Amino acid sequence: MQILLTNDDGIYAPGIAALMLNIQDLGQITVVAPDVEQSGVGQSITFSQPLRIRETYLDNEFIGYSVNGSPADCVKLAICAAMKTRPDVVISGINMGSNVGIHILYSGTVAAAVEAAIMGFPSIAISFEISGQYADIHSAAKVARGVIERIIAHKPPAGSLLNVNIPSIPPEQIKGIKITRQFAHDFKETFEKRIDPDKKAYYWLIGTNKSVHHEEGTDISAVNEGYISITPLRYDLTDYHLHKKIEGWDWKGIVS
Repeated sequence: MQILLTNDDGIYAPGIAALMLNIQDLGQITVVAPDVEQSGVGQSITFSQPLRIRETYLDNEFIGYSVNGSPADCVKLAICAAMKTRPDVVISGINMGSNVGIHILYSGTVAAAVEAAIMGFPSIAISFEISGQYADIHSAAKVARGVIERIIAHKPPAGSLLNVNIPSIPPEQIKGIKITRQFAHDFKETFEKRIDPDKKAYYWLIGTNKSVHHEEGTDISAVNEGYISITPLRYDLTDYHLHKKIEGWDWKGIVS
């Protein structure tokens, strides 16, 4: 089995290293990841400057290929130029921090998996909530391996995307797995105002995974309750309900 492994935290991030260590026996793994952290870049791609891919080493050991671009760039470049054999599955992660609700739209981790799905490959995005006191990425990687192995065994269809979020608790305390839907409401976010040495104001975005809304069956609800959340996603953003409604509006006379 050919596996493409990527992320948005960068090729030196502990999440991708821990995941690689735990899934290396599942197939032939090619690591192609950003050369620096690309968190929050969403589905961005690079077209205003050349992309470069290079062999990357850590402590004189080859760890994969790094790209001076976004997670979506990494997937495109890996499949179209770097890999000799097309992947059977694309895995993105492990992200340090959950990707639930509207955060999915900003996530580089999910974006890499979306890019793979657009190109027709089954993909999996893996994120680990680290908002609590527990942040053992190696234990999370062992849990992720079990989830990945089960997904692969079921042979997900081409172009499918599963978004997996692991709660920040020890594996033995995880209650199970819930198949969820995306939480569609906004989270509590504020901008913290600070003053630089030149007495000029600047702002830091302060956000949480807390919301005034609570919905059972959603990704954020499952993770907060101690479950692994698996959410099937698709990149078609069409609002089909509104589509049918506005088809009945009067559009005559706008253009001749």
